[in-house]
Amino acid sequence: MTRLWNEPENFADEMIDGFVRANGRWVRKVSGGVTRSTRSEEPTVSLVIGGGSGHYPAFGGLVGHGLAHGAAMGNLFASPSAQQVESVARASDQGRGILLSYGKYAGDVLHFTEAQDKLRADGIDCRTVTVTDDIFSAPADEKDRRRGIAGDLTVFKVAGAAAAAGYDLDGVERAAILANDRTRTMGVAFTGCTLPGADEPLFSVPEGRMAIGLGIHGEPGIDEVDIPTADGLGEMFVERLLADAEIPDGVSVQGARVVPILNGLGSVKNEEMYIVFARIATLLEDAGIELVDPQVGEFCTSFDMAGVSLTLLWLDDELESLWSAPADTPAFRTGSVDSTSLVERDEIDDSIADEVIPDASDDSRRAATTIVKALDAVKAVIDENADELGRIDAIAGDGDHGIGMKRGSHAAVDAAHVSLDKGAGAQSVLASAADAWSNKGGGTSGAIWGVILRTVGEHLGNTDAVESARVADGLGSARQAVMDFGKAKVGDKTMVDSLAPFADTLTERVAAGDTLIDAWAAASTAAKNAADATADMMPGMGRARSHGEKSLGVADPGAVSLAMIAAAVLDVLRAASDH
Repeated sequence: MTRLWNEPENFADEMIDGFVRANGRWVRKVSGGVTRSTRSEEPTVSLVIGGGSGHYPAFGGLVGHGLAHGAAMGNLFASPSAQQVESVARASDQGRGILLSYGKYAGDVLHFTEAQDKLRADGIDCRTVTVTDDIFSAPADEKDRRRGIAGDLTVFKVAGAAAAAGYDLDGVERAAILANDRTRTMGVAFTGCTLPGADEPLFSVPEGRMAIGLGIHGEPGIDEVDIPTADGLGEMFVERLLADAEIPDGVSVQGARVVPILNGLGSVKNEEMYIVFARIATLLEDAGIELVDPQVGEFCTSFDMAGVSLTLLWLDDELESLWSAPADTPAFRTGSVDSTSLVERDEIDDSIADEVIPDASDDSRRAATTIVKALDAVKAVIDENADELGRIDAIAGDGDHGIGMKRGSHAAVDAAHVSLDKGAGAQSVLASAADAWSNKGGGTSGAIWGVILRTVGEHLGNTDAVESARVADGLGSARQAVMDFGKAKVGDKTMVDSLAPFADTLTERVAAGDTLIDAWAAASTAAKNAADATADMMPGMGRARSHGEKSLGVADPGAVSLAMIAAAVLDVLRAASDH
């Protein structure tokens, strides 16, 4: 288990501080993560990678010459926010375009895409290549739906080498896509990982059994088998990864050249992995494959998870040249980098302009006061239920929903109070809370709550009285905005399953003439009933999608937390009406 921390909620920030102080030769801290401390004499395309913390050396440990130019580093197992990604990208930009690359998880896709859109709006050419190497997370004919695990390394290394070689953005993007198309990974685990401060691991495996097809965020495996011998594990890896459906298009196994990467997920020792690798090497060579630059060690971990994964990068001449090119980072070094060609970077300004508060009417400021009280209530109900939200999320997800909602709601409350003290109206208070929740909460829930608060605020404005119809219209628009943003629909077993009936019921009851309190009470009941009903659903979106029946009998944590929040806000509305 994870043993050393101060306050669990500060773990990621304090880890990044220590990482930068220990690795100043390679990296410099910026808002949202790290960027290179040096640059090439000639500007290149910039590769910006990222994801949640807890996977070292991914992602900060892979920043340096020949690999990434910057890494956005989110909270534990939570995607970095769009603001973090944008900040790191701007700090890493050299004027020749930016390639964003990360493992394909819902929260990462939402935040990185939002950051990409903001960069493009400012005229910066920004592209994205997601990593989709995990063969167990979707069938071979749906490879674009797969998640990224240890194959991150091969895609990042190829893209970083292409940038260092002077490729333009089209070329770097093409090379990264090719590397991803030719990378396959399979992982297994013997025990789950334990987040700092947690008493129990995110999942457990029965004694003598092994989980197959796990994720790197504490998601449980998709299947379980008896623990094999080291040779047996090597045979399982090779058999699955050499299945016909997993051989990349245009590749013939006989005579192929392959980079094998045996990755430790946190607590399996190198000595154990070398025993497994001996069998893997024999089997690959017996199949007619030539091994190129084998790697055994930790490249993408999951805290203290006892597990290993095998990645195969199927080479062509270009990929082999790029994989073999020199790289010098805190955690991955190969070849000889000419450090005389590197120059110290100028001071980086990553400061954020002070918030400008628009004029607001007295009516809107009064509404803003109630909104802040509602956010205080949201914070309290999340604090009270964070452990339970994490528990139900861990059954088929990664167990971080409670802590993510806690970080997000705390940040939203702090930002809202600051705006209110400056005389902000309803829209400005909600906009400040939205930005803070999205930035500090991270993950899918952080992005979505940012969308909800911001959308509602736009309907309320800063000058008009807050009327029931405006509130209902705002939540109706938020419902649609969330569905457009995250692509989830009713029945996918997500937050949408409680948000949609909540917004719809509120709109219907307000239109029928109910007071806001009566309409909200009916909507809150609808949200609670809908959240409970998600227990009987099969997941269609998010990390739980890969685990199917494991989530049956357990309600979706996002739907549950929304229903809790709706009930907490109802209490505030009732209290406000009594004064």
